[in-house]
Amino acid sequence: MKNIRNFCIIAHIDHGKSTLSDRILEITGTVEKRKMKEQFLDQMDLERERGITIKLQPVRMQYNYVQKLSAKSTPSVPASPAGRLRTSPPQRGGEEREKYILNLIDTPGHVDFNYEVSRSLAAVEGAILLVDATKGVQAQTLSNLYLAIEQGLEIIPAVNKIDLPNANVEKVKKEITHILGCDEKDILAVSGKTGEGVKKIIKTVIEKVPAPRGDIKKPLRALIFDSKYDTYKGVLAYVRVVDGEVKRNDDILMMAGEKETSVVEAGYFNPDLTPCKSLKAGDIGYIATGLKSVERCRTGDTITLVRNLAARPLAGYKEVQPMVYAGFYPLEGNDYNFMRDALGKLKLNDAAFIFEPESNLALGKGFRCGFLGMLHLEIVRARMEKEFNLFSTVTVPSVVYKIKNKVDGAQNKNQETLIYSPSDMPDPSIIEKIYEPYVKLEIITPVSYLGAIMELMNSPRAEYKDTEYINEERVVLKYEIPLMDIIVNFHDDLKSVSSGFASMNYEVIGYRQSDLVKMNILVAGEEAEALSRIIPRESVLREGKAVVKKLKEAIPRQNFAIAVQAAVGGKIIARETIKPFRKDVTSGLYGGDVTRKRKLLEKQKKGKKKMKGIGKVIIPPEAFLAALKK
Repeated sequence: MKNIRNFCIIAHIDHGKSTLSDRILEITGTVEKRKMKEQFLDQMDLERERGITIKLQPVRMQYNYVQKLSAKSTPSVPASPAGRLRTSPPQRGGEEREKYILNLIDTPGHVDFNYEVSRSLAAVEGAILLVDATKGVQAQTLSNLYLAIEQGLEIIPAVNKIDLPNANVEKVKKEITHILGCDEKDILAVSGKTGEGVKKIIKTVIEKVPAPRGDIKKPLRALIFDSKYDTYKGVLAYVRVVDGEVKRNDDILMMAGEKETSVVEAGYFNPDLTPCKSLKAGDIGYIATGLKSVERCRTGDTITLVRNLAARPLAGYKEVQPMVYAGFYPLEGNDYNFMRDALGKLKLNDAAFIFEPESNLALGKGFRCGFLGMLHLEIVRARMEKEFNLFSTVTVPSVVYKIKNKVDGAQNKNQETLIYSPSDMPDPSIIEKIYEPYVKLEIITPVSYLGAIMELMNSPRAEYKDTEYINEERVVLKYEIPLMDIIVNFHDDLKSVSSGFASMNYEVIGYRQSDLVKMNILVAGEEAEALSRIIPRESVLREGKAVVKKLKEAIPRQNFAIAVQAAVGGKIIARETIKPFRKDVTSGLYGGDVTRKRKLLEKQKKGKKKMKGIGKVIIPPEAFLAALKK
């Protein structure tokens, strides 16, 4: 293990992680030049189109490290011949060449995949902190840095894109020095595009990142930091072997999932799947489990051998819980079964994604889907369009609320219920408290946009916490705010008021009690359950007026008047009336007494009254979506 180095690259989105990985692959000779392409480790077409890393990708490389020896020194020879892999014998005053195995994990940078990034960091000993020389430190830079520090990793700071004409290397180095507390001369300057300084990064990784610790003689403990479904080999568990050894045909146990299976194949990433005899302590590779569902092989779980069980699992395992829920409905009713099959296939490679059938009067039959965040939702929707040519109507997302019911006389205890949509909300008379998820929000912005952003955050539900200056020109604003207030349009609003220069990052900090109510929408006297929503009590008048006004414009006119009302409990808080069509029934009259005209108008009035009592209003999908837009 002395010549193994496990490390990853962490950065904000679009700061050049994948491009730097390309240059490292080239220098180490892992990928032939004729096979090389941009963003080589980004395997999905969607990743290439958007220029972001969606799925983490490990790769194993070999590198001949050349160390110059002084004339007076003689290199030390390890006690075990297997300790080092020399390609040439050391000579006094010459060079010593050692072959190192470098295991790199290219991680996603977005907050939605925060848990997967944290498990990836648990699988390595070092991290390259990459910062764009033209943009400086941004929100997810700080978030991922804090995760790496919590794991106790060796941090190697580097400024990327130094070849660009607008690069300000010295300024960015000062920002890194401020947040990391390191010496400015320890910060590397590189260009992932041209390859300048990349060899220096590899050398620094070998010299500074510690070798992995572990004991091959102990029972197997392997950390699952990702998983993927393979049609022929079942679920592939991406693992870091901490102790012990695993090989083909071994019977293994997922300690948290309590699932036993047999190893179909073990190997490493080169970057393609490359089988090997065994994976030993210190290695990063994959285990083909033969399982048919990634739910049995969750990120963060520990694998051990059935015949030699480990005493305790590796620390840090927790279930990944979706934070955002939205409805997916096929545009054509005939596509319902096709959509169910498509969502099932997407779930095979995404354990955090969940879905279940639901239906409503406005959109018909569809599915309620759970996601880690808005980017996760957008990726699933885009994959459905690209991979299955399936287009869908997506409802505005909501979050999971907690309801604490009043004491039940029979059981004499409070009951907590999770609310995934307004239709699940119980009667207000039995609700004692309502809780909603809160997040810690960090916004990094140039000082010139500080006033506009503070105006944007001028909400009674946003709690200001702190302001921290990175330098004279950039500042970090810290707030605590309900998750529901930032998942829909907040990111677009932030980019708008800051001309695109501000960045944000958030972290869920738990549930807090809030004064929330369910606002019902009644159309022609009947409750439209699909249009109900859970909102703060102080916003009901504003929200109610806005919704009924939009519905008045979106619902087609009928031959009778339609009342559109917003109600909380039994109280109507807003109303609009859609005027009916009126046919001129007196147009055929050409004279005579006025009573003839009155007789026809009275007859029409009775008909409209009867129609109002038995008429039904069908709300079109366009009206449903218009009402849910912020």
